[in-house]
Amino acid sequence: MPKHGKKYRGIKAKAPKTVMELSEAIAFLKENPAASFDETVELCFKMGIDPKKSENAIRSICSLPHGTGKKVRVLVFAAGAAADAARAAGAEFVGNEDMIEKVKGGFTDFDVAIATPDAMQEVRKLGRVLGPRGLMPNPKTGTVSDDTAAAVQAAKGGRVEFRMDKHGNINVASGKLSFEIDKLEDNIKNIIGAVRAAKPAGAKGIYIKTCSIASTMGVGLRVNVRD
Repeated sequence: MPKHGKKYRGIKAKAPKTVMELSEAIAFLKENPAASFDETVELCFKMGIDPKKSENAIRSICSLPHGTGKKVRVLVFAAGAAADAARAAGAEFVGNEDMIEKVKGGFTDFDVAIATPDAMQEVRKLGRVLGPRGLMPNPKTGTVSDDTAAAVQAAKGGRVEFRMDKHGNINVASGKLSFEIDKLEDNIKNIIGAVRAAKPAGAKGIYIKTCSIASTMGVGLRVNVRD
């Protein structure tokens, strides 16, 4: 098990051990940065449903009103007018057969992949490359669309995707530590609402067991999501 540094241990020693209100937890993280760079603030949900059951799968998207604070690099699989629209909207990488071959060769230097429905027939063959990285375009997340301009703008404008992993956890980036407290709180409340809205129809018992907030290099703080 890796050992944490002196700074981390010092922050952990004074971190509250009780469940905190969201604004208090954000304030603590901002007052106790664990790194010299602008850390990302992340939410981690421990879900109370069985991740092994396919009917319990959770995957959705959420728009953050104040953005993520991160430059999002977008790749679009499209041809013709849809490709032109994607370029005009600011997509960094646009193409069809040429881009598919590039990704087959191992290119994954992007954060979001978007495809038109026509392109998906070939893009599906990239499952081994895109799937494990969570980059496969999906209609449920708005990344399969003929309106490539709108999809690119949404990806760059603060939209985040989340999914439950095989251990029953959901991790979502909510912004940067440099954000004002109220802006981080707005973003996080949107994420909590989106996770609640993504509850599978047949889910029984406690849905969200715990929720923690942490900066990239900082300690995790349990926060109250029941209110």
